[in-house]
Amino acid sequence: MANTPLYVRIERALRARLTAASPGDLVPAETALAEEFGVARMTVRAALNALEADGLVERIQGRGTFVRQRPAPRAAGTLMSFHDQVRSWGRVPSSRLVEGEVRPATADEAAALQLTAAAPSLVSIVRVRLADDLPLAVEYACFPPHLASLLDADLEAGSLHRALHERGLRPTLGSSTLTAQPAGPDGPRLQVSAAEPLLVESRVIVDQHAAPLEFSVSRYVGSRYSLRVTFDVQPPREGEAS
Repeated sequence: MANTPLYVRIERALRARLTAASPGDLVPAETALAEEFGVARMTVRAALNALEADGLVERIQGRGTFVRQRPAPRAAGTLMSFHDQVRSWGRVPSSRLVEGEVRPATADEAAALQLTAAAPSLVSIVRVRLADDLPLAVEYACFPPHLASLLDADLEAGSLHRALHERGLRPTLGSSTLTAQPAGPDGPRLQVSAAEPLLVESRVIVDQHAAPLEFSVSRYVGSRYSLRVTFDVQPPREGEAS
């Protein structure tokens, strides 16, 4: 703790306070916070910059710094496009295209999409997903090769799921696996450090004919995105401690 930079300690203290605050609440001014913590305004500003980068506060020139509306957790059992989800928060969705191409499939990708050709190819689309220009995730999405026309869709302002509907395909059912990993090389794209913890969702979606439609790996910044899980509680087996 002694080696933790001052601004990080202040950021953590303010982050804890924000959990009890309401959207729109005014955050104390830099001068007031600097006096409270006994530091220079520059140190307070660095802490507020970190909170702003995570979408927790919003600075409005001439008015001050305000608590920002936190995104509602996504229900893990609900299939909703990122585009529609961000709009449901009252924020503006967008994407930054990193890669869009037809390329050879890896063994895992071919298995997930049930590609049976001797040397299968697929449509690969890699995008940074943003809400109000704040990066939330890097999404690595793969589609069967007959959907190469997806590369002609608006992959930055538009919704891929809407593009699929326009092609007569309806994403219908999905299954996901969740893990936690550091940001690593995705850190710069997400504006976080390489050590930042990410929530990683690997997902397969099928269409209305139960045919594999999409295999994706979405890497979310853990402090900017969350999932809500509903589960059943199994009773303990007889003779075993709970």
